[in-house]
Amino acid sequence: MEAQASLESEIRRLIAVVGPIPVAQYAALCLTHPAHGYYVTRDPLGAAGDFITAPEVSQMFGELIGLWSAAAWKAMGSPENVRLVELGPGRGTLMRDALRALHVTPAFRKALVVHLVEVSPALERVQRETLVNAGAIVQWHRDLSEVPAGPVIIIANEFIDAIPVHQMVKQEDGWHERVVGVTAAGNFTFGVRPEPVPHFERVLPKSVREAPAGSIFEWRPDNLAFEIGRRVRDKGVALMIDYGHTESEVGDTLQAVGQHAFADPLIAPGAVDITAHVDFQAFGAAAESMGAAIYGPIEQGDFLARLGIEARAQALKATALPAKKTEIEAAYARLTQRGRTGMGRLFKVMALADPAIGPPPAFAN
Repeated sequence: MEAQASLESEIRRLIAVVGPIPVAQYAALCLTHPAHGYYVTRDPLGAAGDFITAPEVSQMFGELIGLWSAAAWKAMGSPENVRLVELGPGRGTLMRDALRALHVTPAFRKALVVHLVEVSPALERVQRETLVNAGAIVQWHRDLSEVPAGPVIIIANEFIDAIPVHQMVKQEDGWHERVVGVTAAGNFTFGVRPEPVPHFERVLPKSVREAPAGSIFEWRPDNLAFEIGRRVRDKGVALMIDYGHTESEVGDTLQAVGQHAFADPLIAPGAVDITAHVDFQAFGAAAESMGAAIYGPIEQGDFLARLGIEARAQALKATALPAKKTEIEAAYARLTQRGRTGMGRLFKVMALADPAIGPPPAFAN
C-alpha cells in the first residue's frame, strides 16, 4: 500500500507540472516504474496472484512449445549454436517444461543457450529458482538488444499485450491523443489533447481512417517488431502468442486486472496489471518491413491441435489418477476451447522467420 501511494503521488506531481500525460506514459509508470512498478515489485502469476497464463494452466503448453522449437531448429539447418530466447518468461514455467520435453532431442539441447529477457527483479528471482536444475545454460537480459547476434529462436507468450499502448480518439478535426489527468476532486480521469496530431490519419489503414467520430484507435511503437524482424531475417524464427485482433481496427481494449478480476486502470496505480489487445496486423507489417516472412496469425486452439496437444493429453491421462485426469481434461479445454472461458479463439499465434526457411512448424498450408 505504501508503494502504491508513493507511485500515485509521483504521478500526481508529474501531471501537476506537465499537464495530463498520454495513456501509454501512465501505463508505463504503473507497470515498470523502477521502484514501485507492478512488474518490478511482485510475482503476479498463479492462483495467489492476479492472472494465470497458458504455461501455468498445464505443462502441455510449454512441452509443445519446446518441441516446436526443436522442429524449427531443424528447419533452420540445425545450427551448432542457437539462442533460445523467451521474452517476458513469467515464472520460468514455459522454459522449464520446454527444456524437459527437449530431452528427446539431445542434439538441440546441446546446441542451445537460453536467454531470458526480463525487466522484473522479482520474477527473475523466481525464474532462477525454477530453472536451477534445468540442465541448460541460462542468461538473463533486460532487453532483446542485449542478446548476442546469431541464429535465434524467439518465444513471446503474453508479452506484447503488456507493452503500453497509445490511444487516439477521432474527433471532427482529426485524431487526438488520449491522456490521463486529474479532476478538481483529485481523481484520475481520461481526457484528450486539445490539438489533433498532425497528419496522423496518413499512417492508418483505410478502415480505421473512415471510423466515426468518437472512435478509439490503439497503437504501440514498432521498436520490438523491428528488432525481432531484424533478428529472424537471417537464420531465425519467432513465435508470438497473445490475445488480440488479426486486423487493425478501432476499439478501446485497455483493461486492468487484479486478483483474477477486472479492475479500474485509474485506481490503485502500480497494484493492478494494465494491458491491451495486440494488433497483429501492425506488428507483422513492421517486422516484415525488416525482411522477416510472416505466417498467421492462427487461433491458439488450431496451433496447439496441429502440434498434437490432444495426443499429449491422452498420454498424460493414461498414467494419471482420477483426480489428475480431471485436471488434465480441464487444462486441455482451457487451452483449446473457443468459448467464453477458453483461450482457443481469443489467443492468436503468429510466426516470423527468415524467408529462406519457409513456413515454421504448424504454419504450412
